[in-house]
Amino acid sequence: MSRAEMDTLGWDQCDVILVTGDAYIDHPSFGMALVGRLLEAQGYRVGIISQPDWLSADAFRILGKPRLYYGITAGNMDSMVNQYTADRKIRSDDAYTANAEPNKRPDRAVTVYAQRAREAYSDVPIVIGSIEASLRRIAHYDYWSDKVRRSVLPDSKADLLIFGNAERALVDLTHRLAAGESIKDIRDLRGTAFMVPSGWLPGDDWGVHNSTRVDVPGKIDPHYSPYEMVQEDKTACATENASKSAEVTKPIRIMSREERLAMAKEKHDKTVVRLPAYDVVKDDPVMYAHASRVFHLESNPGNARAMVQAHGERDVWLNPPPLPLAMDEMDGVYDMNYARAPHPSYGKAHIPAWEMIRFSVNIMRGCFGGCTFCSITEHEGRIIQSRSEPSILREIEHIRDKTKGFTGTISDMGGPTANMYRLACKEKEIEVSCRRLSCVYPSICVNLGTDHSKLISLYRKARAIPGIKKVLISSGLRYDLAVRSPEYVKELVTHHVGGLLKIAPEHTEEGTLSKMMKPGIGAYDEFKEMFDRFSLEAGKKQYLIPYFIAAHPGTTDTDMLNLALWLKKNNFKLDQVQTFMPTPMAMATTMYHTRKNPLRKVTADSEVVETARSGKIRRTHKAFLRYQDPANWPILREALVNMGRGDLIGNGDKHLIPAWTSSESGGLAAGERSRQTHGAGTPDKFKVTPGKNRIALGGTAAAPKATAVESKVRPSILSTIKTKAKPAAVPMGRGSKPPAKGGHAAPARGGRK
Repeated sequence: MSRAEMDTLGWDQCDVILVTGDAYIDHPSFGMALVGRLLEAQGYRVGIISQPDWLSADAFRILGKPRLYYGITAGNMDSMVNQYTADRKIRSDDAYTANAEPNKRPDRAVTVYAQRAREAYSDVPIVIGSIEASLRRIAHYDYWSDKVRRSVLPDSKADLLIFGNAERALVDLTHRLAAGESIKDIRDLRGTAFMVPSGWLPGDDWGVHNSTRVDVPGKIDPHYSPYEMVQEDKTACATENASKSAEVTKPIRIMSREERLAMAKEKHDKTVVRLPAYDVVKDDPVMYAHASRVFHLESNPGNARAMVQAHGERDVWLNPPPLPLAMDEMDGVYDMNYARAPHPSYGKAHIPAWEMIRFSVNIMRGCFGGCTFCSITEHEGRIIQSRSEPSILREIEHIRDKTKGFTGTISDMGGPTANMYRLACKEKEIEVSCRRLSCVYPSICVNLGTDHSKLISLYRKARAIPGIKKVLISSGLRYDLAVRSPEYVKELVTHHVGGLLKIAPEHTEEGTLSKMMKPGIGAYDEFKEMFDRFSLEAGKKQYLIPYFIAAHPGTTDTDMLNLALWLKKNNFKLDQVQTFMPTPMAMATTMYHTRKNPLRKVTADSEVVETARSGKIRRTHKAFLRYQDPANWPILREALVNMGRGDLIGNGDKHLIPAWTSSESGGLAAGERSRQTHGAGTPDKFKVTPGKNRIALGGTAAAPKATAVESKVRPSILSTIKTKAKPAAVPMGRGSKPPAKGGHAAPARGGRK
């Protein structure tokens, strides 16, 4: 991280310099450490520039000129997510910075860092990556500026973008650059994207497939009638042309199935899908939704084709996604010689993200759930990549022996989900050809293996390691899978729950759940019954803590009211709640921006998805999740009256919120207060005549966009953003969230999600 360290190591130059928006923590849960150690293991000298001052290029020269390239990343989180709350306000702290100090990275950090690195040394190749680059590799709706932005490639002027799990592409790229190959000639690496001249193809044998064929029917020819009388052509008589036919006729050769498949695969692999151009999708919601649908359909690395999207006179070319790492490759990545601590230059500084994950173990990557609001799939893929049991157990022993402050409790052993470890399609041939967006929605696929026995074995061996007192499971549990294995639920509940278990039903209403691609609330009820039963058998008092999302696309006011009534019925009073915020490329973001459903064929007259967009509606939906908070009662009273549900306002058990409390100013008249005190029910002022005063607050009609007003924003080298208020951050699925503060969900482990 410094010239002094280079001198100590005897280095005159770094081969690769990695730039990150996070504090440097040498632990495999942090992408920068993983990439750095991976390149080091390949024999390269790696420098790290952490959280540089982006106002000039000087900080990017601190380690000198890299021999091969700059590797640019925003860090473990999207920089906009990291910087802004769900209420479009600047966060007061940063979990990935020493002492949680804010404002240590710029907005859209990948773009800013890449531009500064280019200024530092104009002839050094620039390679961008991480979740921020992954989620912006094509034209995408940007919530913070409320418009469709270009791919990050032309904005950053990078030479190459590596998306998804980057290990293979990064190693291959580095070796080829070291061998003298120009980065402009490296165009065949899976999981990479780059700019090319318009119409460029890798070879003459490549073809182009127009993506609009996916959703728009082509010309339909009429069926041939077998009864139609066709005049015989005498010139084609077999006897008259027998000698000529003998000269040109060749024997018919029937190809084998294997040959036909090989020919089809070769044609498939040399076809690029052309998405609608940036200039089209930025102004046409239908074409944007169509492009989103096609993009996600081409996400299985077993059958995905290359994609291309025009940006002005040039194209953004995306190679197919990277192939998943095999188990021994995953082991190699996580078994490297990590220091498992922040860099010594931070001294005793408190880094919240490190504190959260230092006693946890990542056992797998990827998620086949396909939740539309989550970005894990777009980044890590749907195919589960698991570590071996010995590798995981070795890491637990390293934590026990090397990590300061360890008291015997492993805080988590999971990943994007807790219980997808070593789950996969039953047939590899089916897996590589599948185009489903989720393996578990609308129901669990019959081809998906749901055997939890390997995970149960891992749990038992982990807690049997000497010196390990407790192994907790804190990652998101996929309970619809868990109920397929009562033995697993019993093992989990008996040994691995520390009193509270967080799970994510997200909503109770079918209309909303269908837009999330989440199972119905019945799966939660089934799991809760098992959880309570096994907790009782173990003699433990344990509780489920559910997560819910407010204002998700497709959610109406009635949906949120029904969820609030469900919470009250089940005596849930939530502390941390989450309002939906659109992240680039997520399918729910497409619904939010276009009001179209990309889960189905997209046309001009296809299904309309109503979305809460105005600030007031979104606050109302969020208030329903915390109906017990007095601060929310005024907005809920107004909402219930407008919905014609004034009968839910009062002090009885059947009511959702009270009509008046002594702590509220401008209370009711004395007579009304007296009637409520004696349980008289709903006051007259809150009674609504059926059919009147029913003003939809969201979901039942198109919500108007917030009025754009100029706001005072934090200094940035990018253009000032004009929105209703400073743009906000959005949790990246169930992972990549800042620590709990002000009602927002806490981060999942590490942030590789």
